[in-house]
Amino acid sequence: MGRPEGFEYVERGEDVVILHHGRPATTLRGRRAADFLEDAGAGDAQELMARLTGNYRRGNERAAKRHPRNASR
Repeated sequence: MGRPEGFEYVERGEDVVILHHGRPATTLRGRRAADFLEDAGAGDAQELMARLTGNYRRGNERAAKRHPRNASR
């Protein structure tokens, strides 16, 4: 599985806007924004932003592709 990429964040006052390839993906406010800024400085910010936006692979894409329900797609 590849590493998440293309994420960046911008602080706007007390809010944090997470961008994916230059487009807004989500906005964090209040305590959640403060927690994000603290965690982003301490670890892998790309992985953290991917998790917060829900834009990451879960590892089951190939299995779902082979499922009989999806055979015609």
